[in-house]
Amino acid sequence: MRLAGQETAGQLQVTLPFTPNGSGLSQEFEGDWPEIPERSPCVAGVIPVIYYSVLLGLGLPVNLLTTVALARLAARTRKPSYYYLLALTASDIITQVVIVFVGFLLQGAVLARKVPQAVVRAANILEFAANHASVWIAVLLTVDRYSALCHPLHHRATSSPGRTRRAIAAVLGAALLTGIPFYWWMDVWRDEDPPSTLDEVLKWAHCLIVYFIPCAVFLVANSAIVCQLQRRGQSGPRPRVGKSTAILLGVTTLFALLWAPRIFVMLYHLYVAPVYRDWRVHLALDVANMAAMLNTAVNFGLYSFVSKTFRATVQEVIHDAHLPCTLGSQPAGMVAEPVLKPAGLPRGAEL
Repeated sequence: MRLAGQETAGQLQVTLPFTPNGSGLSQEFEGDWPEIPERSPCVAGVIPVIYYSVLLGLGLPVNLLTTVALARLAARTRKPSYYYLLALTASDIITQVVIVFVGFLLQGAVLARKVPQAVVRAANILEFAANHASVWIAVLLTVDRYSALCHPLHHRATSSPGRTRRAIAAVLGAALLTGIPFYWWMDVWRDEDPPSTLDEVLKWAHCLIVYFIPCAVFLVANSAIVCQLQRRGQSGPRPRVGKSTAILLGVTTLFALLWAPRIFVMLYHLYVAPVYRDWRVHLALDVANMAAMLNTAVNFGLYSFVSKTFRATVQEVIHDAHLPCTLGSQPAGMVAEPVLKPAGLPRGAEL
């Protein structure tokens, strides 16, 4: 995925006016792009550089902390949901490193896009593979929660840590394979020609793989889960929505909302107006990409808000990381008293 700011950073040395292009609206919406395009001014300016720097500076440490906490919970409980959330967080970390750091900040802001085209295209494979892995691991989590609530006997008979790890490995391998065709992804910030048939196929493949198909799965599975909970409420006491189910609904809803602008703007660019020449589409894609990348840093807040168990585990991780520093700073000759480790999670504890 070519982030909007990658070419933006290379334009920071030139101040461009905040005005529409001279091509005019009549040319932009006639369907045929002019033969001599005029470059779209960068309206966002330095804002994407600041935004992605803050996102990486705050989001990466938070995701690393989330990874350690989820790894402890997965080792203690051996629940599939923890393994899926752990894999989802790892995919978010890869996305932040590959897309935000390497793709935007390094190639765009530091090197000002003075990178061989073959290297840029090769980086596309890792960027799209990271996106595909993150989205489809969320699909695995959705299917697991649907099976656990709607078919509990079958879920108990077939669910195991080994099967969960194999499913995650299969998704990661498929994500890498599906990222290979995007080596030929169109660079909307450089290419002056209208999208070719290959560009159109790749754009629709991207929209289907990362948004339309996953959202269809989310909608169907989540609707079935909600209906199942309602039926249980009609036949007895009102059922309690589990922490795993609440987290699933939050993760899928945030993804659908944060990625919707990018998908809309991409299709608008494909069929209506070019990013290269229309400053409004340029700005819209900048904002849409920033919203989509925000999805890699918000899950920690969601987990902390929903799950008391997760909050307690995060506090334990921070305490364990702080303890060696405290002991190392004590004067020589002082003997540290033993510290009791917090008890493990009770059997049956849920995220």
